[in-house]
Amino acid sequence: QLQLVESGGGLVQPGGSLRLSCVASGFTFDDYSIGWFRQAPGKEREGVSCISNSGDNTNYVGSVKGRFTTSRDNAKSTVYLQMNRLKPEDTAAYYCAASHGSWCGYLELWGQGTPVTVSS
Repeated sequence: QLQLVESGGGLVQPGGSLRLSCVASGFTFDDYSIGWFRQAPGKEREGVSCISNSGDNTNYVGSVKGRFTTSRDNAKSTVYLQMNRLKPEDTAAYYCAASHGSWCGYLELWGQGTPVTVSS
């Protein structure tokens, strides 16, 4: 069964850190680029980052550059999103999604999401 499962979300104070994980199963993980997305209540879904299938290339939305880092361990079929210096506006449900090939294009598979709340 093709599946992406996110974990690591939770409640954190402003300025704190969280690391999200996205574990894949049921497909050849290193054939797929992985994107992280987020959706806050009442807002549209936003792309946060992309990491290529090899892990050699990454990109980030401007609002998280310098604070978030995405990485992957293909041996563990896992992609990570390290989030530092979190702000209240980072509060959202975070999703990972898989796109076949060397960049995040058509997103074929989505996880169920993990919630992140940044609040004092």
